[in-house]
Amino acid sequence: MKQLITIALLFIAALGFAQTKIENVDAVTFKKLIDEKKAYLIDLRTDDELKTKGYIKGAAHIDFLKKDAESVISNLDKKKTYLIYCAGGGRSGDCAELMQKQGFEHVINLEKGFDDWKKKGFEVEKKE
Repeated sequence: MKQLITIALLFIAALGFAQTKIENVDAVTFKKLIDEKKAYLIDLRTDDELKTKGYIKGAAHIDFLKKDAESVISNLDKKKTYLIYCAGGGRSGDCAELMQKQGFEHVINLEKGFDDWKKKGFEVEKKE
């Protein structure tokens, strides 16, 4: 019986550590969350995408296709909340899964990506 209780407690503790909260949200919700300024905004697209299509003001840039992206992401503060996006939602979805495996507490993904952000008419910054 003691062994069963120990196993149950270990299982519950493991669940607690694996409770990364990942949210997939639309562009309207994403904009509201950016405006609240309670999360860190990360653009996961390539340099070329940022230059040609623009980016969301205030976004940090991590090219998710670069070899060192996983290492860069793993060095972020796992206790903070992150708003992540890419062009269409694929890379940011993959990044959210990676962040979940790495133990990040809260990740919010722009489900349909930057393309949807632009379609909704939200502000876009251009690199000069």
